[in-house]
Amino acid sequence: MPWSLRATLLRDLILNVLGVSAFLIHLGADLWLVSQYMLSGRYLWAALVLLLLGLASVALQVFSWVWLRADPAGLHSSQPSGRCLALLHLLQLGCLYRYVQGLRQGLLVWQQEVPSEFDLAYADFLSLDISMLRLFETFLEKTPQLTLVLAIVLQSGQAEYYQWASVCTSFLGISWALLDYHRALRTCLPSKPVPGLGSSVIYFLWNLLLLWPRVLAVALFSALFPHYVALHFLGLWLVLLFWVWFQGTDFMPDPRSEWLYRATVATILYFSWFNVAEGRTRGRATIHLAFLLSDSSLMMVTWVTQSAWLPSGIPLQMLLPVGGISFLLGLVLRLVYYCWLHPSYRREPAQVDGARALRLLECSQLPQNRRMGHLARNFFPKARDEAALTWEGRANGVL
Repeated sequence: MPWSLRATLLRDLILNVLGVSAFLIHLGADLWLVSQYMLSGRYLWAALVLLLLGLASVALQVFSWVWLRADPAGLHSSQPSGRCLALLHLLQLGCLYRYVQGLRQGLLVWQQEVPSEFDLAYADFLSLDISMLRLFETFLEKTPQLTLVLAIVLQSGQAEYYQWASVCTSFLGISWALLDYHRALRTCLPSKPVPGLGSSVIYFLWNLLLLWPRVLAVALFSALFPHYVALHFLGLWLVLLFWVWFQGTDFMPDPRSEWLYRATVATILYFSWFNVAEGRTRGRATIHLAFLLSDSSLMMVTWVTQSAWLPSGIPLQMLLPVGGISFLLGLVLRLVYYCWLHPSYRREPAQVDGARALRLLECSQLPQNRRMGHLARNFFPKARDEAALTWEGRANGVL
């Protein structure tokens, strides 16, 4: 095995181990947070954290189960029986099984002297599904929980050590998911190399800098008006759900599970941008950015007119400029990324020569993750023409 390939496989294996470790550490921090709330008599806060954990876990198990059922027969030759897999997902262990399966396949490939093309492609297939599940978990559980903990800290005026642990692990999980998702999307485009450090850092920073003001806005609103935040979320979520449905998404294998995906995307859009349809995204991204900016501005006006001080005594004059500076920096970095670091592609000719036809025939025998490939074509719209031949004729994840 070439040294460069072995080093790449070792790096991916280490990243997978770190990803699983981050998942387990965050889960432990959540359970610690719940136990401390229970011991201190704050049962409502404990119930809210458990509710976020439960809803996110159920959604992730459904995604994992539906994807496994939709994958071609014989693809996962070493997995347990259908009943055992169903039991694992019913016990909320399906995602953990996915992580262990990805680690095992990565270790198997790394240990082989000359890994087969199928084993390499299968390892990528598993890691891409894990990246997608990790992203969904980030916006279904980690981001809402980070908002909740910040709202509690702002309202109570003090931060306990277990709350800081929850904030730090949530921040770590969000950061990891954003970077991992970006690299996974680029993995789906074999004509371009894996993004370099600079591209990944800029992508991570602009997402995080635009996400932070939104989290701060919702946390402040929750601290000042805790009885209205659920109504606010539900109203915006319904609007975003209609917008996602209107774009005609086709991500899941059946119409019923597609609505779960649309509901998840609507939750993501409540906090950040997520492209779900093919075509040029500049207009949709601008509309979404203006929508969130208007909503955050309305909340700011509400804060100023209702109260100039938070219950904890923290002046809004200190927090609002921080959010504004973060938003402007994130917007600048977003423009930098899309102007200079976003991949661009030349249009491929309509003819397919013999070498390319042979390469497509060889690729047709390898696992290809249809789900992430679909999202990659949405995220990199200029790649649609180039990827048309590669993805044409593929069904349920395999060419």
